[in-house]
Amino acid sequence: MSNLDRQAALSVCGGRGFVVAEPVRELLTPRHVRLGESTEVRRLLPNLGRRMVGAWAFVDHYGPDDIADEPGMQVPPHPHMGLQTVSWLHDGEVLHRDSVGSLRTIRPRELGLMTSGRAISHSEESPKPHARFLHGAQLWVALPSAHRHVEPHFQHHIDLPTVSAPGLTATLILGELDGAASPGTAYTPIVGADLALTAGAEARLPLDPDFEYAVLSMSGSAEVDGVPVQPGSMLYLGCGRSELPLRADSDAGLMLLGGEPFEEEIVMWWNFIGRSHEEIEEARRAWTETSRFGEVKGYDGDRLPAPELPPGPLKPRGRVR
Repeated sequence: MSNLDRQAALSVCGGRGFVVAEPVRELLTPRHVRLGESTEVRRLLPNLGRRMVGAWAFVDHYGPDDIADEPGMQVPPHPHMGLQTVSWLHDGEVLHRDSVGSLRTIRPRELGLMTSGRAISHSEESPKPHARFLHGAQLWVALPSAHRHVEPHFQHHIDLPTVSAPGLTATLILGELDGAASPGTAYTPIVGADLALTAGAEARLPLDPDFEYAVLSMSGSAEVDGVPVQPGSMLYLGCGRSELPLRADSDAGLMLLGGEPFEEEIVMWWNFIGRSHEEIEEARRAWTETSRFGEVKGYDGDRLPAPELPPGPLKPRGRVR
């Protein structure tokens, strides 16, 4: 999914100076952003108070939206660089096309994982006809320097491993959890899991104390470490936890996001992750003037123009909290 903000700001992210090295309970408030004609997303990362969680650098939650009489998701071809996109649905379908020739329909609780590497472009749209409801999350994972120029590719995994406890089923999206591992390719120590809780459930989820974590609420009424989380909100949890208490008053859906704190400082703008203002500037020029990001074939419409860069250079700053 694209960042469609026409006033996209440069963000400095990463570096351990932004990591909380102990358990905390920091509730993040989303920013509401329009995505196309009929979809509004709640943006949790990057957030004014929190830029990354492990290598997770971007989190949008959308829906559930009734799109029976609407076009639904319509995101024209746009570029990505230096990151992976993770598409995750609870309701609806998304048709993915990209410049390496992928054409896949992503359905609920199937993993759509696109690794942009040095350069890729893609589009996302609700199929015609499409289901009545659309509900999901779109997330980005920053690629470390050793892998950020890999060849672009797309993975679609239908069968994902699960971890179960009374009242809880955790589906592995990316990385590892309690001995289960996702088939999706990860380039840093990371975890992403979809948590389905039944009404009245109380469970303790095992965690890695070296990871930092956050929980995104997708639906229902739940408490995370005693803190109520409402759909569309995210609770940042810091590091140093070996387990996470969960409680559900109703059937609830959560997403666990975590990973080893991202050592490198990055510059993120629009749909690019780089290491300097100059690198971002060159990527924008390449999308506007060259064929570096390839062509998305089969999409009925024009590709997305790049917004203007904000004035003045921006470099990753020191790791000061």
